[in-house]
Amino acid sequence: MSERSAAVRPGAGLSLTGVSHDYGRRRAVDNVDFDVAPGEILGLLGPSGCGKSTTLRLVAGLEDLQQGEVRIGGEVMAGRSINIPTERRQVGMVFQDHALFPHLSVAQNIVFGLGHLPAAERAARIERWGGRLGLTNLLQSYPHHLSGGEQQRVALARAMAPEPRVMLLDEPFSSLDSRLRDQIRDETVEVLKLAGTATLLVTHDPEEAMRMGDRIAIMQAGRIEQIDTPARVYAAPATPFVARFLSETNELPVRVSGGAVDTPFGRLPAPARIAEGSAALLMFRPEALQESQPGQGVAAVTVERAMALGAYRRLEVGVAGQRFAARLPAGPLPASGAVLHFGLNPDFCFVFPAA
Repeated sequence: MSERSAAVRPGAGLSLTGVSHDYGRRRAVDNVDFDVAPGEILGLLGPSGCGKSTTLRLVAGLEDLQQGEVRIGGEVMAGRSINIPTERRQVGMVFQDHALFPHLSVAQNIVFGLGHLPAAERAARIERWGGRLGLTNLLQSYPHHLSGGEQQRVALARAMAPEPRVMLLDEPFSSLDSRLRDQIRDETVEVLKLAGTATLLVTHDPEEAMRMGDRIAIMQAGRIEQIDTPARVYAAPATPFVARFLSETNELPVRVSGGAVDTPFGRLPAPARIAEGSAALLMFRPEALQESQPGQGVAAVTVERAMALGAYRRLEVGVAGQRFAARLPAGPLPASGAVLHFGLNPDFCFVFPAA
């Protein structure tokens, strides 16, 4: 875990300190620390079963906290002797299942649970959040009349109408088709930023986390492996797991010699923390392989397979008995057996100690 995540930032909307949770003998969440500032979106990213949804449920109060502390707006919501009920935590929640009330109109769904407010204030919130989410012309419609994207907007409007301090999103867009999913993601970010709401987004989709998150927390087996901006997590993964989870990787066992490692594409510098003579693992993303003119640090490779994938081409190439994946901009596909020349961009290469 990065030092950046170890301390709570001033004014954090949501803070977790030393949070752990067990299900029987299985530790689902293991000593998790992070914070989310007002107006910030933190993407909690990891594979199924890594503990990210349990973390969200602990923030919401849907699970009783066993160890650690949860604060919202600087106030302790759960700790050693405190457990504030969910309805008093001022959190909004949106899940994959929109859970709209089928017998209520869009307007009634939006202000459900706000019966304690005066009628004029309820009407104002319907107008405010219905308008911000493009639902003004649908306020008298019922959920079964709406598309999946419209239902998702209603669910978000309902979660935002109480004007929560923290928004919790648990895989909320996974049921939408890809083009609509991108649109709803962007609209959601705009609404959350406008409201200044601290947001925790739980997802297993790296693209979603990088598209929406100001920062990303990568989780494995209950622990946070790295927290940083999307650009930094992608360009400087802290562990092999983080590198693999964010995208396809090529991997090559190497040995450190003279502060560098040898590859079929020339020598690359090794981190100083890896001792001279030690075994190491070189990982590089497919876009690290770049077509070049013959020369130093460039290898002749044989094309074994080529695929057109819209905006880019994916090639599988062979060199020195190894097979690597390359990702190139869209263009003509080389024939199988063609010989090309590739070099390695070190900005997309990572050297880790051998496991």
